[in-house]
Amino acid sequence: MAENQTCTVIGGCGFLGRHMVDQLLKRGYKVNVFDIRQTFQNDKVSFFTGDLCSQQDLFPAVSGVGVVFHCASPPAASNNRELFYRVNYIGTQNVIAMCKKAGVQKLVLTSSASVVYEGTDIQNGNEDLPYAKKPIDYYTQTKILQEKLVLDANDSEHGFLTAAIRPHGIFGPRDQQMLPVTVEMAKAGKMKFIIGDGKNLVDFTYVENVVHGHVLAAEHLQNGSVVCGKAYNITNDEPIYFWTFLSRLLQGLNYQAPTIHLPYYLIYYIALFVQIICFLLKLFIEIKPSFTPMRVALAGTHHFYSCERAKKDMAYKPVVSLDRAIEITLESFQHLKNK
Repeated sequence: MAENQTCTVIGGCGFLGRHMVDQLLKRGYKVNVFDIRQTFQNDKVSFFTGDLCSQQDLFPAVSGVGVVFHCASPPAASNNRELFYRVNYIGTQNVIAMCKKAGVQKLVLTSSASVVYEGTDIQNGNEDLPYAKKPIDYYTQTKILQEKLVLDANDSEHGFLTAAIRPHGIFGPRDQQMLPVTVEMAKAGKMKFIIGDGKNLVDFTYVENVVHGHVLAAEHLQNGSVVCGKAYNITNDEPIYFWTFLSRLLQGLNYQAPTIHLPYYLIYYIALFVQIICFLLKLFIEIKPSFTPMRVALAGTHHFYSCERAKKDMAYKPVVSLDRAIEITLESFQHLKNK
């Protein structure tokens, strides 16, 4: 990207989007933001609001723009199948169509490393792993559809270049999912237990490193570049024990870390049994259990990914270490501290 070039961040009022806007402005780019609603003020940003699936709403936000970052997506925890499909699939179809209509040269998608995860161990997994045949949830299933759309849309002949960034376990200031939810569970007494032996390694990725990966992808999207039409894992490149990471967050805010070990497969099959019961009862009453096999798998298996392709093709290197990222995050969430 060239300095003073205009970029559009779709989903720019969300957690990742806000950080992307901040970093793009610092790097000297002009920034448009498109989202369903405007949630912050910035005189240096041009805001556009509307429905992602509406051509009339979206087109003005991408007109006259060289690069579009598409990071709009409902939170995975919302458990809304219709919304997932509408935003991640139908909305992305509209993004591609409007980018082409407006003459946008580059599109970078925020995908997910979980598009290859099926609830079993992945250790140092690379981008050559096949898409999950049995995705862990419907959110991930629509992220697979979304990523395929964007990568298949890459068209060097007609000057439309695309790439996808696959982060994993994003955290940092302004996050309204990982840390706030963990604290709420601790307050409710639900963070006393460790599922499994506590030695499963997982990637947690600081939000600024995720932004850095997106910007690098946009800067390397050029005709003839190996980046075109490819997906890239972007993590902190420092896998950590899942339960160690959560314990550091909890203890940093004066909550007790989990200490009681529960057998992984026992808990997994109990969760599976609960899920089956809820399915059978849904004819009479709608029950959405928070205790699911997918969440047990995420807490008890290895899932960390290689960044070698990003290092080789884009010279990627995390800009903030995991230790420093945890410090910054805890500093920003002092209002959640246990008094």
